[in-house]
Amino acid sequence: MYDEILLPVDGSPAAEQALPHVFDLAVRCDATVHVLFVVNTTRDNAGIVGGTVLETLEREGNRVVDDLVERGERRGIETVGAVRRGAPHDVILDYATEHGVGVIAMATHGRTGVERVLLGSVTERVVRTASVPVLTVRAAE
Repeated sequence: MYDEILLPVDGSPAAEQALPHVFDLAVRCDATVHVLFVVNTTRDNAGIVGGTVLETLEREGNRVVDDLVERGERRGIETVGAVRRGAPHDVILDYATEHGVGVIAMATHGRTGVERVLLGSVTERVVRTASVPVLTVRAAE
């Protein structure tokens, strides 16, 4: 059904909760899992994030991705990883298109009200604009 599954991660406990669902789906479909960490470089973060901070975030992204790739491979799942810079929802959608992804699986942090409006939701943007199905996993609080 799905040959390529994209799992965008941010190193949070919420993202970790999507992992069992993605690995189970990958086993059932004999699919490759693409683990993607996006270093957010959008204008909203420009005042906070400088060159050395971006490099630190990129190193952290590589650590997170490497760990998840290793965990997938230990389960016998073909797993590849990538760290990219940019606006998270744009990078996720571009990566999905570039790699022929059949489904994107993402955790949702469950923000509501003002917090959701102020912080936005990468998952919500991906759900609204993706050309492929998006599996969302509601993270426990």
